[in-house]
Amino acid sequence: MDASDAGHDGDTDRGGRGSWRQLVVDAAVEAELQTGVREDTLEQARRHVVWRLLGAVGGFVLIGAGIAMLPLPGPGWLVIILGLTMLPFRWADRTVTLIRRRIPGVPEEGSIPTRTWVVMGTLVVAFGVVSIVWGDDLRGFAAALWGDPDKLLG
Repeated sequence: MDASDAGHDGDTDRGGRGSWRQLVVDAAVEAELQTGVREDTLEQARRHVVWRLLGAVGGFVLIGAGIAMLPLPGPGWLVIILGLTMLPFRWADRTVTLIRRRIPGVPEEGSIPTRTWVVMGTLVVAFGVVSIVWGDDLRGFAAALWGDPDKLLG
């Protein structure tokens, strides 16, 4: 191997300082040490970088799934908002705040009042009990009120 082949094996940069992958990892860990939660060790900083990357990938996957759910059956907007909250970017936070401003009854900071959770939980339990206890009778009740359900729905 002569001098012209040294440092050009594909994994090292032109200065021979190491692989470009290692440089990217080192830069990400350094950024995490300076901007993230104060980590005590280098291993904790690397773990946080991995979790941030997984969160970002998961957020973009959820956004894609939510966009697909807009014309398809499914809670598209809810999945998009969930995906945006997983992203570690300021533009994602601003977008979630903008969406929250447009939803009536949800404060801008996103906290839902306790009474709302109690009302929603009570309604879910009540409708669950009604459907379990009187589920078969509800069809007859609907027929008495509105006529034959098959003709009504179909």
